[in-house]
Amino acid sequence: MELRKVFDAIPDEFDRFRPHYCPELFADMIAYAGIGPDARVLEIGPGTGQATDPILDTGCDYHAIELGGHLCAKMRSKYGSRANFHLVHDDFITHDFGAARFDCVYSAATIQWIPEEIAFPKTFALLKPGGTLAMMLTSSEYRSANEDLYQAIQEVYSAHFHPETEYAQKFTYANAPDWGYVGFEKREYPRERVLTADEYVRYSATHCTHIILKEPERSVFFDGLRKAVLDAGDRIVFRDTYVLYLAKKPAQGRP
Repeated sequence: MELRKVFDAIPDEFDRFRPHYCPELFADMIAYAGIGPDARVLEIGPGTGQATDPILDTGCDYHAIELGGHLCAKMRSKYGSRANFHLVHDDFITHDFGAARFDCVYSAATIQWIPEEIAFPKTFALLKPGGTLAMMLTSSEYRSANEDLYQAIQEVYSAHFHPETEYAQKFTYANAPDWGYVGFEKREYPRERVLTADEYVRYSATHCTHIILKEPERSVFFDGLRKAVLDAGDRIVFRDTYVLYLAKKPAQGRP
């Protein structure tokens, strides 16, 4: 199975343990893109809504396309009663949007699964002139706040983490201007998370290469992670940086 499809196997865990983005990021994105009741917005791969509520709450005409059937079901159970919510179960790469055009197309750590030569031209074509492409992700590290724990966790990884498929993303967000986008910029929002051993294990189990681990090594690996954090006082500190990339389709010029 393609790694981009494995998240569909864990919709409930994904919904509970994947971090959401900070309010300041959404405030900046909404202001930059002019999102409100008169805007038509497309979210690529919403998962279970980690970046959905603040956009849907603007009253915009919200559309989303999600590859995973179980993730779609979770999204519909959460938002299906909202009049401005529209979801398509399909692959962005191959889906025909017809004449639909949007004021904003955005992605929360999803567009990176799409080859650049598809992602950038297709989003560009889907945007109205002057429309916004917004791309966000979370960059996390726990070494600086937990050096000894970091070393203990690395030992667990070295001994027991052997997925059959390696994670290898080649998508470069900063290449957007190469495909016609203008005004490209990057904004960062530092935050901190503190997790217990159980929370850390369940969060780790939502990573693509961790989902595909096979037994018996899977249980040994996660037991090792849990023990490492328990031995460190049942506490691990993550220093997160929420990253927002913004760019515009020119108001005039290329269609």
